Amino acid sequence: MTAQQRIVLAEPRGFCAGVRRAIGIVERALDLHGAPVYVRKEIVHNHYIVGELEKRGAVFVDSEEEVPEGAVCVFSAHGVSPAVRDAADDRRLEVIDATCPLVAKVHQEAVRFARDGRTILLVGHEHHEEVEGVQGEAPERTIVVETEEDVARLDLPDDTPVACLTQTTLSFDETAKVVAALHRRFDDITGPHGDDICYASQNRQNAVKSLARAHDLVLVVGSLNSSNSLRMVEVARDHGCAAHLVPDASHLDERWLESVTTIGISSGASAPEILVRGLVDRLASLGYPDVQVDTGATEDVVFAMPARLADPVTGRIPRTPLADEAR
Repeated sequence: MTAQQRIVLAEPRGFCAGVRRAIGIVERALDLHGAPVYVRKEIVHNHYIVGELEKRGAVFVDSEEEVPEGAVCVFSAHGVSPAVRDAADDRRLEVIDATCPLVAKVHQEAVRFARDGRTILLVGHEHHEEVEGVQGEAPERTIVVETEEDVARLDLPDDTPVACLTQTTLSFDETAKVVAALHRRFDDITGPHGDDICYASQNRQNAVKSLARAHDLVLVVGSLNSSNSLRMVEVARDHGCAAHLVPDASHLDERWLESVTTIGISSGASAPEILVRGLVDRLASLGYPDVQVDTGATEDVVFAMPARLADPVTGRIPRTPLADEAR
């Protein structure tokens, strides 16, 4: 070990406001209703969080059709289509909606643009849960585009009135080229609005860029199905740094550390701090005991919990352990 071997933690990292709110909603639903509480899809894309909530009595299902009639059902942070809401109503489910407010805003914009007669061009990943939900607001008027090539292939006249929306968990960097191609292609286009993009995705990618410029290796803590975590790894690699996704400390490959002096660490917006601490401890045992912090943007966004989850006696919504971790 040399004196220079160290770890640098990105700040901000980990939970965004929408993830914290969604996890807290499931915790409060369990407190108020008891187990089981059913959750449609993973509440957030993180294996540790899902596992911890399962221990408390949350039951994760792929479809609302799997939830017993009349049971409590939480919709995940990624949002759902009107068809899912209708199906839940048919089953008389007691729905608690954990959709991220940023995602809900995009749903509202899709409804408005469809009402105005515009074709909606939704920039995002076609099979992502968020995209499926937004597309469901106006399926006959919505086309998903992922690349500039998709824009060129659109079978629409250039004077078609269109509106551009984006998957919230993409960053400005990711969408810029596709959005620019859409604006070059269409004469009558509106959107997207800058505040549709998730502030947390952009902040975490910016922090990873800073790490990649200054360190030998970047490790991103996040689950294999977390698109924002995977993208953070890609951003580090795009900036010339070796980078790997680490779901937890057990996935660290010691071969990655050969000839590595400094390691930058960040975590996706759905990754809890306990997993970061586990990775830091593992690296300390391998000769990287010095930990520093690279501070970037300040995040003070808080999304309110649904009033129905308030304590029936105090009227307040108490903090919850998983959602409140490392606040």
